[in-house]
Amino acid sequence: MPPTGPRAVLSAAPPWTYFIGSAVFHYLGPAFAVLLFTRLAPLGVAALRIWSAALVFALWRRPWRTLTRLDAEGRRTIIAWGVVLAAMNVCFYLAIARVPLGTVAAIEFLPVIVLAALGARTARNLVALVAAVGGVYVLTGIRLAGDPLGLVFAFANAVLFAAYIVLAHRTARRLRGVSGIDGLAAAMLVACVFVAPVGVWQAAPAVIDPVTLAAGIGVGICSSVIPYVCDQLAMARIARSTYALLVALLPATATVIGIVVLRQLPSLAELAGIGLVVLSVALHRELQTPPAEGKATLPQEGKTECDT
Repeated sequence: MPPTGPRAVLSAAPPWTYFIGSAVFHYLGPAFAVLLFTRLAPLGVAALRIWSAALVFALWRRPWRTLTRLDAEGRRTIIAWGVVLAAMNVCFYLAIARVPLGTVAAIEFLPVIVLAALGARTARNLVALVAAVGGVYVLTGIRLAGDPLGLVFAFANAVLFAAYIVLAHRTARRLRGVSGIDGLAAAMLVACVFVAPVGVWQAAPAVIDPVTLAAGIGVGICSSVIPYVCDQLAMARIARSTYALLVALLPATATVIGIVVLRQLPSLAELAGIGLVVLSVALHRELQTPPAEGKATLPQEGKTECDT
């Protein structure tokens, strides 16, 4: 009898389905965070997001146990990932407080083009990459305007997002004896420490405002728990360059979320850009590579998660 249950469903699902889940929540949570800016400063929202996600992971994964199991190299990777998560979230919220969400999403893709190009070794994948770049260029060219400081934060967030992909993929594929989700939980624990100096005072008003506190926790779950877990499930099964190309979906997703939540209507040119991005994903074919040595398969990782 074939295996059934949650582990079987996770194993059978194509990797791109995890990325779709990540893409939706990657900007759905921040879209709601923009609405929170009337109650809380951007740095307070960023800190509340990270702390609430760290609390969820602490209750679910016990990340301190992961840190004790890692060797020195593994701890360095997790600490670096945690620092990047803290800095990336701070820059992201400071950016979306000043410029449209779709603009930040488009800029976020630019450094990731390099990661995608490194793995585009066939003519078909080169065409897919060109379509993705063209689609994101249309979105960026139309919307690359706004507060100059906001654009600075947006570009800083983009560089940090590329670093996030590298470190998250390394954790998902190369850390021995540690699942990607456990590594994520440990990195989020590190991030909550590093974000404290810049966010504690800005987040303090939420302590006496139950509505703001509940909304901040919801943003943390939607922005840092669900999408990052989906990222790890996807990265465990696809190459880094493939994931980088899929990131082209984020500007399109952000535009759709902006329509639904923030009423930021796109132009016909932006809709054409979204079409090019979708075409690029349809054209791309991942080159088959052997799984990383010593890394648990998805069913095994799912078993570890259920047992701990």
